[in-house]
Amino acid sequence: MIVYDDEQGSDGWFSARAGVTTASMFSTARGKYASGANKGQPLKTALDYAFGLAIERISDMPLDDGFETYFTRRGHELEPVALDKYETLTGNLVSRCGFICTDDRKFGCSADGLVGDVGGVEVKCWTDPVKLRAVLTGDSTESVADQCLGGLWLTRRQWWDFVLYCPALECIGRDLTVIRITRDEEKIGALEADLVAFDKLVESFKAQLINR
Repeated sequence: MIVYDDEQGSDGWFSARAGVTTASMFSTARGKYASGANKGQPLKTALDYAFGLAIERISDMPLDDGFETYFTRRGHELEPVALDKYETLTGNLVSRCGFICTDDRKFGCSADGLVGDVGGVEVKCWTDPVKLRAVLTGDSTESVADQCLGGLWLTRRQWWDFVLYCPALECIGRDLTVIRITRDEEKIGALEADLVAFDKLVESFKAQLINR
């Protein structure tokens, strides 16, 4: 495991992530057709992501220029507030970190925080009512499951707290929701197998680009 201390969003952070399949994209990387003639084959979104990574592995540079959307910027601005509230609520002290990846630099994650030697934190500050409803009325972690399990896989930790921060609900005391995702070896094994298969796709694109 390699740990980069560069602040998230910095040039060093973007450089460290170049060519690496990141936890926030694990769900995309695992995307496959569920039925039809292409059942079991990668979705177009997975193919496009793999092709972009192949280019980054050749150039050793990020494809994008680090442009922040409004929602990304909003998340970065609210994240420290959410972590302060999380620490107050749980008593867990959060250590910030930059980027963590496997020794071969093929898979990595930007943990929003680490707790002691056993835990991690993933913060979301969504405004999408669809995502908010799934969590706030059903305690669903489906939309972040691969990302959090990926963090557990990469860091070898025991649990990951999914923290949803919605300032609009502070008036009723529901601005912070914390759901713990514990280590599940079966699910992590399935995740790893799918990511290894995805990496072969990235490498095949890389070979095509070099040898064409």
